[in-house]
Amino acid sequence: MSKKRIYVAGHRGMVGSAICRELQTRKDVELVVKTRQQLDLTSQQDVQNFFKENQIDQVYLAAAKVGGIHANNTYPAEFIYQNLIIESNIVHSAHLAGVQKLLFLGSSCIYPKHAEQPMSENALLTGILEATNEPYAIAKIAGIKLCESYNRQYGRDYRSVMPTNLYGMNDNFHPDNSHVIPALLRRFHEAKENSSPEVVVWGTGKPMREFLYVDDMAAASIHVMELDDEIYQSKTQPMLSHINVGTGVDCSIREMAETMATVVGYKGNIVFDATKPDGTPRKLMDVSRLKGLGWEYRYTLHEGLKLTYAWYLENLNAFRG
Repeated sequence: MSKKRIYVAGHRGMVGSAICRELQTRKDVELVVKTRQQLDLTSQQDVQNFFKENQIDQVYLAAAKVGGIHANNTYPAEFIYQNLIIESNIVHSAHLAGVQKLLFLGSSCIYPKHAEQPMSENALLTGILEATNEPYAIAKIAGIKLCESYNRQYGRDYRSVMPTNLYGMNDNFHPDNSHVIPALLRRFHEAKENSSPEVVVWGTGKPMREFLYVDDMAAASIHVMELDDEIYQSKTQPMLSHINVGTGVDCSIREMAETMATVVGYKGNIVFDATKPDGTPRKLMDVSRLKGLGWEYRYTLHEGLKLTYAWYLENLNAFRG
């Protein structure tokens, strides 16, 4: 049996590692991965050489510079430059090497700050972006348009999926440069260990957010990649081809924090610091396109947080550096 050689860019990241875990169960797949030390994705020549030297059949483009509100505000130049250069190098080099199938992973922040809720794929480029992560969002929008452009001009089959807020094993638990769930999980755990009377959460707690466990994201990504071309094209358009991935269910940051406290076993008070930014008021994905393509999520927030916390405890020594 001949195996498909599948390159997962960003295999050590949260999403890339989840995709690898799923693909490793397939007998017809040969995974190809490279660390940052082995392959600099910001180097056009290095990426082109990689594709020339490796007979790749499919690409999952999960490599990206990511972070929360604080990181996006602090390093806007790095966020736009690195993400633009990585996706440009990989998409163009894959095309030059004759790779027909590629999946680009974006983000729900591509949508306007005040997009109608739930946000459908049609909301793309219809308004002003959230200022705190605009550079990152612009890079992700460019990634969608890169894929669509190579499809239109060269007949490639490059697809894009836009996940809602993701969390799970292999997330970044840095106290400053991480997203809300890993940052809070670490904070609640340390507060429990230290018997702290309270945990402070940024913002008012009122913004509504949707969260998706990373193993669900991996399953959805592979589902979209493997969709029959006719079925895929029946639900998408050549210049509006991206697909939202989420649960279609949201909750307030306050509700999420309370669920987190329950999972971690923290008994103290939760305090909301309204002097800190809230970000977008609400972010809920319209996932009807994905449902129409035959996929729905599996893990509830409580179930996903339990799995994430168990993994965090198993790897605790790595976060105490």
